[in-house]
Amino acid sequence: MGSGFHHEAVFYASDEEYVAALMPDLRAAATALVAVSDGKAALLRAALGADADRVRFTDMEALGRNPACIIPAWREFLAGADPGPRLGIGEPVWPGRSDAELIECRRHESLLNLAFGGGDPWRLLCPYDARALSADVLADARRNHPHVSEAGARRPCADYLEPPVMLARDGRLPPPPTRPAELDLTGADPWLARRFVAERARTAGIREPRLSDLVLAVNELATNTMRHAAGNGRLRVWLQHGTLVCEVADGGHVADPLAGRGRPSDARDSGRGLWMVNHLCDLVQLRTAPTGTVVRVHMHVEPPA
Repeated sequence: MGSGFHHEAVFYASDEEYVAALMPDLRAAATALVAVSDGKAALLRAALGADADRVRFTDMEALGRNPACIIPAWREFLAGADPGPRLGIGEPVWPGRSDAELIECRRHESLLNLAFGGGDPWRLLCPYDARALSADVLADARRNHPHVSEAGARRPCADYLEPPVMLARDGRLPPPPTRPAELDLTGADPWLARRFVAERARTAGIREPRLSDLVLAVNELATNTMRHAAGNGRLRVWLQHGTLVCEVADGGHVADPLAGRGRPSDARDSGRGLWMVNHLCDLVQLRTAPTGTVVRVHMHVEPPA
C-alpha cells in the first residue's frame, strides 16, 4: 500500500484514553470529519472547546448502519477538504452490532486500504473499544490496519494483512437458519419479484416508507439478474432475529471489489444499482466469484409505535 493514506486502529480502554489518543491529530488537522456516535462526539466537542466549530461531526450509527455507505462519505469529505492536513476519525464498530454487521465492518476496513491506498495523503483513525469488543473483533482490527495506537504508543502493525487476503477469508455467506421462501427468477418479470417481497415484508411488519425502499432494492437486484445473468437466478426471503433478509443469487460475477461504493456519474453507470441498494437497506452483503454472485439485503423490522 502506498504511503499517502495513513490508516490506524486506535485501541482505548476508557473515555480519557479515547480523548487523549485522538486530540493531537484533531488539533493539527486543517480539515477534519469525525464519524462517531453522538456520545463519543460529545466527549471530543468538550475537549476541543471553541475549536469544535471547525470540525465536522456526523453520527456513525446513522451513516454506517450499512458499512458499505462509509467509503462514499470519506470520498466526499476529501473532495471538499481544504488544503493542508486532512483527518478522518471513524468508529464503525460498536457493542451491539450483529455478527453479520461485524463481518461487513471487517470487510469495510479492508476495502478502505484498496479505495485510498497509494492516493493523496490523509489520515484515518479508527477507534476500537477494548473494554467492550470481543478479542476476535480486536484481532481483525489489527489485521486491517497498517498502523495501531495502544496505551499512548503508535507503531506499524505487524499483524496487518493485505486486502485480498482479508477479503478471501469470508467465503460464502452462511445458510439461512430457517427454510426461506423462494422465487425462480428465470424468465420472470420484475413485478413478480416486487410482489413476492412486498407480501412477505408486510407480513413481517415492515411499513412504509421502508417497505418501498426494500422492494426497490430487490427490484434493482432482480432486474440486474434478468438483464445480465440471462435471468438464471433465484430470490429467497426469510425472517431472522427481527430482520427480513432478501437474497438474490445468480451466475454473474462482480469484478470490482469496490462496486457500489462509488457515486455513479449518471443513470447509465454500471454501479448505479448497487449504489442505490446500499443506501436503501440496513445492511448489504455481497459475495462474488467467477461461478456466481450472491447479494443479501437486510431490513430491520421496526417495533409497533
